[in-house]
Amino acid sequence: MSDAAVHDSQVFEELLDQTTGAKGEQRRIYADSAYCSKDCEETLVADGFESQIHEKGSRNHPLTDEPKVSNRIKSKTRARVEHIFGAQHAMSGHIVRTIGFACANVQIRYL
Repeated sequence: MSDAAVHDSQVFEELLDQTTGAKGEQRRIYADSAYCSKDCEETLVADGFESQIHEKGSRNHPLTDEPKVSNRIKSKTRARVEHIFGAQHAMSGHIVRTIGFACANVQIRYL
C-alpha cells in the first residue's frame, strides 16, 4: 500500500510481481500510458519482463498509425482485466473512513 498522494508510477518496481509463469518465463506487463517512461522500460528489461505498456503521444507529436494499432491490441487484454476489477468494486465498493495511513492499512487488510 502507498499513500493516495503517491502515483503508482512512482512505486512501479514495487508493483511488479517477480513470480514466473507456468513455463518459467517472466510475465508480460500491461499498463496504460502513465507508465510509459524510459525508467519503467529499463526496469522491465533488467528484470526480464515483456513490456506491453501503451505508447503515448505528446503535443505536436501525435501517435502514428503503428503505435495506435499496437495500443488497440494491448487494450483488448487490459480491458478484460479492468472489467474484473470494476465488477468487484461494484459488488462491494468499500469506503475506508479512517484518519492516518496505519489505520487505513489495518482496515483494508481485514475487509
